[in-house]
Amino acid sequence: MEQNLQNGERLRPVDLARGHGLSTQAIRNYEEAGILPAAGRTPHGYRTYTSLHAEALRAFLALVPGHGHGTATSIMQAVNKGVVDEAFRLIDESHAQLLDDRRTLQAVESALRDLATTAPEPDAASGADASSGAADRFIGPLAAELGIRPATLRKWERAGLVRPRRDPLTGYRVYHESDVRDARLAHQLRRGGYLLEQIAPLLAQVRSAGGLEPLEAALSDWRGRVSARGRAMLTGAAELETYLRERGRAAGTGQ
Repeated sequence: MEQNLQNGERLRPVDLARGHGLSTQAIRNYEEAGILPAAGRTPHGYRTYTSLHAEALRAFLALVPGHGHGTATSIMQAVNKGVVDEAFRLIDESHAQLLDDRRTLQAVESALRDLATTAPEPDAASGADASSGAADRFIGPLAAELGIRPATLRKWERAGLVRPRRDPLTGYRVYHESDVRDARLAHQLRRGGYLLEQIAPLLAQVRSAGGLEPLEAALSDWRGRVSARGRAMLTGAAELETYLRERGRAAGTGQ
C-alpha cells in the first residue's frame, strides 16, 4: 500500500479509515473540520485522497495523546491553512503546560516528603495521638511555627484548606494534629506556587485517605501520566514533521 501511495494512488475514505479503526464518517468529519486537507473529487463527486491525506491523518492521531483532541485539531487546522507559526505556538503552549504540570508534581512530592520528615510521631508509650490534644495548637503559635500571619490561617480556613475546631469555653480556634498537617501541606504548596483553589482538592484527598502515605499510589500514577504525555509529544512531533515535509513536496510538484 505504501508503495502504491508513493506512486500516486487515489484513496477512498474507507482506505484511510481502515488502517486506523475509524469510520468513513470520521474521515469526512476530519476533512470538514480542517484536520485533513480538502479532498479531491471524481467526476461523479466522490471524495479521493492521497498520501498527503494519509500523512495528515497519522500526524493528527499521533498529536492527540500528547496535546489533547482540541489542541491537536487546532494544530492541524493551522498547518493546513499554511499558518505554521501558529501551529508551533500551540505546540509550545502544550510543552509549557506539561512543564508546569511536572513542576507542580515535584512541588507536591517535596511538600509530602517534608511533612513526612517533620510531622511529630505519636508517643506509643503514652498512647498519645491526634485526639489526645497533646499536639493541639492555637492560631498564634501555629502561625508563628509556619512563619505566616494568623490572618493567613483564617484566610485558608475560609477557603477550606484548614478546619480547626472551636474551644467550647473560649471560642478560640484549636488545631489538632490533622489540622496542623493540613496547614503545613498548604504552606508548602503555597510556597510552590499553588493557588488556594488548587490546594483544596488535594487536601480533601489527604483527609479522605486518612494520611499522606496512601497518596503515593496517586503520585506514582501522576508521574506515569506526565512521562507518557511527554513521550507522546515526541511521537506527535515526529509525525507532524513528516507531514510538513510531505506538504512541502506536494506544493513543489503542484499537487
